[in-house]
Amino acid sequence: MIGRRHLITLLGSAAAWPLAARAQQGRLRRVGVLVSGRDNDPETRMRVAAFRQELEKLGWSEGRNVLFETRIAVSPDQFQPLAKELVALQPDAILVHPTPVAAAVQRETRTVPIIFVGVSDPIGSGFVASLEKPGGNATGFLTYEEGIVGKWLAMLKEIAPHLARAGIIANPKNTPYDYFLRPARAAAPGLGLELAATQIDNAADIEPAIELFARVPNGGLVFLPDETIQANRELVIALLARHRLPAIYPARLYVEAGGLMSYDTDITDRFRSAATYVDRILRGEKPANLPVQVPGKYETVLNLKTAKALGLAVPDIVLVRADEVIE
Repeated sequence: MIGRRHLITLLGSAAAWPLAARAQQGRLRRVGVLVSGRDNDPETRMRVAAFRQELEKLGWSEGRNVLFETRIAVSPDQFQPLAKELVALQPDAILVHPTPVAAAVQRETRTVPIIFVGVSDPIGSGFVASLEKPGGNATGFLTYEEGIVGKWLAMLKEIAPHLARAGIIANPKNTPYDYFLRPARAAAPGLGLELAATQIDNAADIEPAIELFARVPNGGLVFLPDETIQANRELVIALLARHRLPAIYPARLYVEAGGLMSYDTDITDRFRSAATYVDRILRGEKPANLPVQVPGKYETVLNLKTAKALGLAVPDIVLVRADEVIE
């Protein structure tokens, strides 16, 4: 039998539980989101929605205990102003994508926790001291490991064995070009490929760069992760079809638009994973102590219609290994 004094103590403790829970949650938390994407781009909005939905599963609901401040930069000249605007709101954490956006936010703050997605070289970009121990106010989810470009070259050669040249194309303002170029140079000779470093500065450079490369026969292209290329993917794919150039891309959305082949991680899943780090930060952990996560799985998507249009006889092994074949 419970004594009267003990019963009063238990009832008092039970009544205090909701108060204690509310006190632990504290004030309404603020989470900033700054990503690069085209205006009303469904792909970008799907990624942000996946991040928010995952945070909801972890107990963070809009208006109840968290407030989201979402900004989508549709051009590079918006990165810095929007970064400044978000930091001024004093958020508890900021989710960023991709590398140039992460750089813009880190220029504004070295104290607000930053969780990045879509960054390939966080050490070279100065975001973290090491993958295991970031050491500062930023951490996140690596999209492509350095050696991935060797895999892209090998896959391109496998589907188009006649290739003798490979161009590595991107805007170095958007992607760590040398991070990918170094392993590409190491891998190319073993595949019997001559490497051509092809850089662009803006969208106007895309057509002349591709046309210049296409003048020499037996060439193929590797497109690096790059917002300039991605925003103009319809133009890129049309140019490659005109010049009958095979190419491999860093995201499936290119293949869905008519590109030949992609080999990449699920970027939307990376956004979901980022929610777990934001949750941990909101609960008191520091980004300095959260290791940068590397991709655990890559997917191959192949557009068979495009392969046939390019006159490529796709090897059976390529078809078998593909995670998805678009016909």
